[in-house]
Amino acid sequence: MAKKKTIPFLQELKKLLETKKLVLGSERTIKLLKKNMLKKVILTINCDLKTLARIEKYAELSKVELQKTNYTNERLGTLCKKPFSISVIGVLE
Repeated sequence: MAKKKTIPFLQELKKLLETKKLVLGSERTIKLLKKNMLKKVILTINCDLKTLARIEKYAELSKVELQKTNYTNERLGTLCKKPFSISVIGVLE
């Protein structure tokens, strides 16, 4: 059952990577949330609680969708073809 949910997410992530509509990292994502330039924020299952609280606060103020994944930050970094872990991804409008 979990595979059915992850396949659309992986397809969406691949499409966003190709169109370069992703912002990687919590600081850049928060900066763009403050400017109201994002339509969605993707969080990993092991995102730092302090970072999670900040992202949730700014996402609520900006009325941006939050999507929590079942992936770890290491796995999300691999899926994004980066040699480092990623806890937060912002999706540009």
